[in-house]
Amino acid sequence: MPLTRAFKSGNSQAVRIPAELAFADMNSDLQISRLGDVITIFPAHQNLKDAVHALKAMPKPTSVEKREAIELPDRDSPQ
Repeated sequence: MPLTRAFKSGNSQAVRIPAELAFADMNSDLQISRLGDVITIFPAHQNLKDAVHALKAMPKPTSVEKREAIELPDRDSPQ
């Protein structure tokens, strides 16, 4: 697993992406999100057409899980 370090670049924090993980298109915009300690960087899709194309390119699931219907209890409506 490649390692990198954060460094200061102006008023921002930056990281170098190792060559083996770098994006091929150096001119594309990247979107960044953070969830807890995990930071994710991915190409920003400019339009819905690109997003649909990316979804269609994903592998199809081998099977679809079927769920049993859940019976909900009857509730009395508040008056």
